[in-house]
Amino acid sequence: MPAAQPCPTCQREVERTFRYCPWCAAPQRLKLVEFFPPHPGHEADQELALRVSRYLGADPDERQTRISIWHQDGSALAAIGLDDEETERLAAFLEVVPPAPPPVESLRERLGRHWRAATDRARS
Repeated sequence: MPAAQPCPTCQREVERTFRYCPWCAAPQRLKLVEFFPPHPGHEADQELALRVSRYLGADPDERQTRISIWHQDGSALAAIGLDDEETERLAAFLEVVPPAPPPVESLRERLGRHWRAATDRARS
């Protein structure tokens, strides 16, 4: 990977580690970032968050989805980058939301339902 690249706005050389061009202040990487809190039922996870960053560069080698686990102290605990194909596969997986299980019928409700059915049959 080269140490510098042309700024897309002013075309002057900018080191790849720079987020903004030092000459014209143009952003060097376009990305979307979203944080997701943990499930409230997982007490051990309450100090963590999921961060998903979507890098939108024109170069396929720079374009990626970066998924990381962050601690509330500001440190990243783990991260992984996905290419566009794996990002699409993950998105399709997340689109499938399983239906909620039916509510559990209490023993009293079941007995009442069976009692009513038996009473109705006896009357007819």
